[in-house]
Amino acid sequence: MTTVLTPATPLTAADRCDRCGAQAYVRVVLTSGGDLLFCAHHGRKFEPELKKIAAEIQDETDRLSAVPNHAADDER
Repeated sequence: MTTVLTPATPLTAADRCDRCGAQAYVRVVLTSGGDLLFCAHHGRKFEPELKKIAAEIQDETDRLSAVPNHAADDER
């Protein structure tokens, strides 16, 4: 996916996929106005069609594979 180059509001756990209700990791800003939210699965599934109608795509799916930093826990 193409990520947004301009600063955008990060997606939170309260943002839900418009297709299935799971946590959203992709925001698609439409050229016609408004936006759509998708989970990683539906973002990938609809990516070809979304690219045709998107002004911007904010892709935060990399957060799914991020490893938490537990270095502070090791110091205890």
